[in-house]
Amino acid sequence: MKRICILGSTGSIGTQALEVIENNKEHFRVTVLSCGTRIEELSAQIIKFNPEIAVVAKAEDAAILTKRHPETEILYGMDGLIEAAESDCDMVLNALVGMLGLQPTYRAILKGTTIALANKETLVAGGKLITEAARKNKVRILPVDSEHSAIFQCLQGNQENEIKKVILTASGGPFRNYSLQDLEKVTREQALKHPKWTMGQKITIDSATMMNKGLEVIEASWLYHLSGEKIKIAVHPQSIVHSMVEYMDNSIIAQLGLPDMKIPISYAFSYPERLEMKSTGLDIFKDGANLTFEKLDQSVFKCAGYAYEALKKGGSYSAALNGANEMLVQLFLEGKIRFVDIQNILGEVLEKHESVETSDIDHILEIDLETRVLSKKLALNI
Repeated sequence: MKRICILGSTGSIGTQALEVIENNKEHFRVTVLSCGTRIEELSAQIIKFNPEIAVVAKAEDAAILTKRHPETEILYGMDGLIEAAESDCDMVLNALVGMLGLQPTYRAILKGTTIALANKETLVAGGKLITEAARKNKVRILPVDSEHSAIFQCLQGNQENEIKKVILTASGGPFRNYSLQDLEKVTREQALKHPKWTMGQKITIDSATMMNKGLEVIEASWLYHLSGEKIKIAVHPQSIVHSMVEYMDNSIIAQLGLPDMKIPISYAFSYPERLEMKSTGLDIFKDGANLTFEKLDQSVFKCAGYAYEALKKGGSYSAALNGANEMLVQLFLEGKIRFVDIQNILGEVLEKHESVETSDIDHILEIDLETRVLSKKLALNI
């Protein structure tokens, strides 16, 4: 039975992961659960799954849960996440949001634990450090993002064949046909209404700005050892084709399915086997009709272009891009900047950033913090 640590168990990925485990109790056991501030949801999960460890953000919340659940070790803060990631388990599912996921992933890799990765920022900010550590410690990183899982599935049986390019699909978000002028008028409520996926606020905004796809380009580069020139974005509003791989003979292999994150989660958990899904699958005669693909207009959605630029320049540019984006998304959600300001200010930050080679986790976190401070100053004119 595979022992699974879930970091971020109350979020969209975490709750769906628990559904997969609930439907496959003979295969998996939850050993760790964690949340930020949703302690009531976490408390219910502790009762249901009886983990050995649970982690929260704050000490006062840990005290509350310790009284409620004396049989479970309750930890808190980054130290708690790291201790949980280093605990006795077979796999760590990192479903944390943002840079919070970097350190636990790294420490789990150093311990030799398999990673199921749903946290893009880990590879965007720390790609070189993380992939080198994984290679040195012979740790497999299994992708959970639907696009990267699709690429991973398309590579099975073709690992020795050279890739011509990979094609990351994107729904296009809620503003697919918008002009730059249209983006000027976007509200917070509009940006949080994704047409296909139900996700947390941060990733939903990233999907609306298309930064999410830019981050996926950088992530794909590290996961599959590809240059940016070999990674293309195709807007696919139906969200049925989750990504494709084109080989040197011009054959294109695609992975198709309904927009259901339990599929890539299940595959990461059970790899190399596949588990039976209890839900209804894709009906190609109904769901697969009229599939369309479009080029992404990077003159309108500039964030994707910034990601390609950061990938090409290398060094600390990707870490700076990620840190600036996280701060700007937060400011937008707080109503302090406009939607279009996210990409406009991001461009300013990258122009001012002086890239360096990142040497360790502390150095990456230092760059992240510096970039957040700069982004906030530029955004609020302080």
